[in-house]
Amino acid sequence: VSGAAVATDEGVFGDSQVLNVLQQPLQRGELPTQSCHSQLKLQLRDEDRAVFAFSRYHSMIKGNNALPPEDRLLKFLVDNNADVEETVLCANCDQESNKKDTGLMYYCNTCSQPLCTTCRELTHKARMFSHHEIVSLAKRTKAKHRKCSLHEEPYILFSTENKSMLCIKCFRDMQVESRTHCIDIETAYAQGCEMLDQAVLVVKELQTSTGEAIHLLRAMIGEVCLNVEEEESAICSLFNSLQERLAERKKTLLKAAQSQHEEKEKALKEQLSHLTALLPTLQVHLVTCSAFLSSANKYEFLDMGYQLMERLKRIAKLPHRLRPVQSSKINTEYRSEFARCLEPLLQLVSRRPPSVAGSTSSPLSLPCHSPSLGEMPVGSVFGRKLTSHRNICTKVLLAEGRETPFTDHCRNYENAYRTLQTEIQNLKDQVQEMHRDLTKHHSIINTDKMGEILDRSLNIDNQISTQYSTVETMRVMFEEIWDETLQMVNNEQEIYEAQLHDLMQLKHENSYLTTIARQISPYILSIAKVKERLEPRCVEETLPGHRDEKEKEKRNKSSRE
Repeated sequence: VSGAAVATDEGVFGDSQVLNVLQQPLQRGELPTQSCHSQLKLQLRDEDRAVFAFSRYHSMIKGNNALPPEDRLLKFLVDNNADVEETVLCANCDQESNKKDTGLMYYCNTCSQPLCTTCRELTHKARMFSHHEIVSLAKRTKAKHRKCSLHEEPYILFSTENKSMLCIKCFRDMQVESRTHCIDIETAYAQGCEMLDQAVLVVKELQTSTGEAIHLLRAMIGEVCLNVEEEESAICSLFNSLQERLAERKKTLLKAAQSQHEEKEKALKEQLSHLTALLPTLQVHLVTCSAFLSSANKYEFLDMGYQLMERLKRIAKLPHRLRPVQSSKINTEYRSEFARCLEPLLQLVSRRPPSVAGSTSSPLSLPCHSPSLGEMPVGSVFGRKLTSHRNICTKVLLAEGRETPFTDHCRNYENAYRTLQTEIQNLKDQVQEMHRDLTKHHSIINTDKMGEILDRSLNIDNQISTQYSTVETMRVMFEEIWDETLQMVNNEQEIYEAQLHDLMQLKHENSYLTTIARQISPYILSIAKVKERLEPRCVEETLPGHRDEKEKEKRNKSSRE
């Protein structure tokens, strides 16, 4: 095919270059291959194995032949190449000519002899040669393919089933079913050219894609080299930045640890000096007491013994700080500090929620804003989903049956929380009922009942604060356990934070109820005074004292009867 080319990793070979390669003399052990275009030699080994010099691929040679079977297509291209220098003698005048001189030499297919231009004009102009078929010498090889090698008859048909040309005798010898697949030579040639053109287009597209892929891969190889340099530079830069940040944070943490050490040591030494000074005083009083008991009789004991007992009571009642005012643990939160300093560089996200203990003031001490009547929160506002999740996690944790300090704490907490939750719910129901009676039914509400609700609300608030303080004091103990077994207590930390959150929600809820009760209390008192002026008897009947007197009268009447 004219214009065909072969793409390789070293470039693109045209058809002339391919033919130059194919023209090289083929000796024993030498065979051209597509994969080894630069080194075409085959080295025979053990007379049955061929080794390609370029790819070192071992190929088994089947049969008794020392070389692979002949490639008819390559042989045709080599024999038919116009660039091959071959001397041709004219059959009449013995004039020598090369195959390169395609315009000077002819070939008579009838005589099967080459002819020069002069002999063709002079000799074959006779009438006896008028029916001879004379073609150009370059087409001599193509002409010999026109006859059937078996019957020596010219080809007239082509079988699309067997992909072979047929003479008239071959056509007669064929089966009737196979004859339907036969077409004439011209039609077969046209169809074959179309099919070959399509195949060439596919290969050309593949060649183009291969060339583009080669350029892309070469560009990517260059990009890989640049990217690895950039990545190495970024790694070194980040590593140096990490080292600098860690070194700075290390100095800060060491200073913080030393500061805590000095503070705790100072406080403990002051307490130690106080207790050291107290110990001789206690020893003197004990010796005095022992001497008094051993020397005094019962009269002397009754006379001065109570004075001695008063002294001992005063000493015992003095505020002696026997427990350490400071813990011995030095806690700088170095893990979180190191992680926090690396977050801007590594773009990390903190896993643990912020610690409540690290804040300057307790959440229970924060002031609550005063809501209006329309701001009464519903259940979803108070984080019911979080509470439900905590309940489920707590049940799962307790169902595992492990006996740990945290499971004991959860059991105690659940009991206290249920009690507080029940009281809050009862208080909520009463406040809602009072609010509904006041706004919708316009009923008279007892002022003593309002005072009782306020007292209960304050009492519940104190209980919640006490429970929160109790839970908060256990943080230090739990954090020590969490630091030792960090991977096993993720669920416990989540439950713990949810417990504090639930207590906060209860406190806010109680604050809402207290504020609402205080807001509606003046209206209740005002309405009660107005009712007292307008209907004294009706008001007296609603008072608790009047009700008690009526009940006593009923009891006396029933007893008399």
